[in-house]
Order: sequence, then structure tokens, then C-alpha cells
Amino acid sequence: MLLVAQLKLLPTEQQANQFVATADAFRKACNYASAVAFDTNTRKPAGLQKLVYRTLKKDYGLGAQSACLSVRTVCAAYTTMKANNRPATKPAEFHENSATVYDCRNFSADIPKQTISLWTTTGRVRVAYQQGERQQNLLASGLWKQADLILRDGSWFLFVSVELPDPPLVPVADFLGVDLGVANVASDSDGNLYSGQTLKNVRYRHRRLRTKLQRKGTKSAKRLLVKLSGKEYRFASWVNHNISKELVRLASGTGRGIALEDLTNIRNRVTARKRQRAVLHSWSFSQLRQFVAYKAVLAGVAVVFVDPAYTSRTCSECGCRDKRNRPSQSVFHCVSCGHSGHADLIASENIRRAAVNQPNARNGLSVARQSPRL
Repeated sequence: MLLVAQLKLLPTEQQANQFVATADAFRKACNYASAVAFDTNTRKPAGLQKLVYRTLKKDYGLGAQSACLSVRTVCAAYTTMKANNRPATKPAEFHENSATVYDCRNFSADIPKQTISLWTTTGRVRVAYQQGERQQNLLASGLWKQADLILRDGSWFLFVSVELPDPPLVPVADFLGVDLGVANVASDSDGNLYSGQTLKNVRYRHRRLRTKLQRKGTKSAKRLLVKLSGKEYRFASWVNHNISKELVRLASGTGRGIALEDLTNIRNRVTARKRQRAVLHSWSFSQLRQFVAYKAVLAGVAVVFVDPAYTSRTCSECGCRDKRNRPSQSVFHCVSCGHSGHADLIASENIRRAAVNQPNARNGLSVARQSPRL
């Protein structure tokens, strides 16, 4: 599996200028290759490289490996557009903050000394970097693959993809069902509720503050908007990391896998009132699912996805499915047998049972492999 380690670089002023020049050259080279790919309808790296390789080296100052990587980056962009059903009506564009891509041929690292050697248009640069204990262990235990150099909020970061061997997945006898939601970020079949009220309050406060500052429009308001940028996202990521870690801990060592709802395209299937749309579209269920998936893989815990349809309306005791079973967001009361409880906990039990009955689920065959940033 692939994990991504985020490293903060500590370049000198001269090195930072070299990074800027290199990033600008790589971006312009990608835009040129993208235009050629669009005009000639060439989407494969081998074919596109024959058309642009010499120009990328001569006119844009790229090294041999960087020229090849720019071609792969362009082809990957068109592949992503096709996978997302976005027709290419114009060349894919690479903007000012686009990543500069490296691989093991044009960057290397000295982990004990915490320095990284990166290719630039003016030669190799060896720069110091910061890392935490988790990043250090990850970098030391895996095979380094691709790396992306990014300038963010005035600081340089290197996102390194590290390949780790997949731990063996032990066949499971049961599952920990997990229901995802907004009022409760997650609810599991062990009876635990992970409230989303604090996260909801933070999102509401930031949304209201952004609206106020954008209406004001002064220089100081814009500076504050820049300062607040990403703060809400980081808090939501922290919440999801903690919840996913707890879910994997509950399942690990108990002979159980983790069953999650398959909520792909849920926003296209759900209608919401105007005042609820912002909450729905800021719901970070996909990130939580990714975090659970990769943490579970590292722990050797199987993860399966089940159909979420009617899990919150079906009685976990008698199987009665009725809209009236759920009179409110949190209350479940079966109109057939009278079974009652918290609606999210009832749903998590239904998810658990659906996973147990899913073919091949106990062998962990629908495990997700993700690449989150650590």
C-alpha cells in the first residue's frame, strides 16, 4: 500500500528562489505538453514523450527525468478527467501552485541528517527538513516512490509517497458496523456514538466569519481570511483521524472486520433544504472512510463496504422496513415489534449484519487501499 508523508522543507533564501524557478519551468513545460496532447489527441506517455521530449529539455531547461515526469503528469491529468466524466474541451491547465513532481531518480534523502537532495534547473540542492516521529518511522520502513514539491502559505512542503508491504488480512468471523452521519460523525455496533456537534459548531463559526469578512472586503479582512484558510479543514481532519483510530482499535485483535456504508455520490442522491446544503456539502465522510481504510490495512483488519439503503429505517430485530420506524433524526421505534433505540445505533447494527451476509466479505476481499497524508 502507499502512504504519503508530509515533510516541511527549510530552504535558505537562495534555495527557495531555485525552487521557485524550477516550479515555474516545470509548470510551463506541463502546459506546453498538455497543449500538444490536446491538439494531437495523444494521451499515452510513450507517444507524447516522442513529440515533446526534446523541446522540454531545450526550451524549458528540464532535466531528462523531469521532462519524462512532466509528460506523465500531463497524461495522468487527462486520465483523471476521463475517469471523472469531464470531457476535455480545452487543454488541461497547470496553475501557479501546481506541484513539481520528483521520483527516486532526481531526489534522494539522508534520513539520519534530515536532509533531502532535489534536482533544480540550476543543479542539485540539499535542503534540511522537519519531520515528526510518525513520518520518520514511515520513511525508514518503506520504499520511496514519487514526491511532490508544493509551495503552500509561504512554506515549501515535500509530499513523499512511500510503499509499504501489505500486512496479511486475517479472515474474520464478525464485523464492527459503522454508520456515518452529520449529527453523529460515526456510530458503531458496539453502542458508541461519536458526536459531530463540536465539528458542526466549528464549521458554522468559520462559515459565518468568512461571510462577514468577504462582505467587508478590506485589506485587513483579506489578511484574516488568508490566516484562517485551512483551519477548519485541519480541525475536521484531526477529528476524523481520532475517530478512525478508535474504530480500528475496537476491531483490532477481536477477530472482526469493519463494515462501512458505500456513500459514493451520496450528495447527488440526497435532497436537502437550503439551510442544510452547506452542512451536507461540508460533510467529510469520504476522508473518514479513507482514514479508516488505511489504518485498518496497517493493522491487518478487513474493511468492507455495504449498500446503505434503508439501514436507518429497518428494524434490527424483526426486519420491518418502514419510514415510520424513524419518527425523528435520533429516535427509532419499530411499528411492528416495538423495538426502539438510537436510530444511528440501529443503523450500525444493520450494517454489521449486511457485511456478515455479504459474499466473500469474511475473507476481506473488498478492502480499500488509500494514500492519505501523514
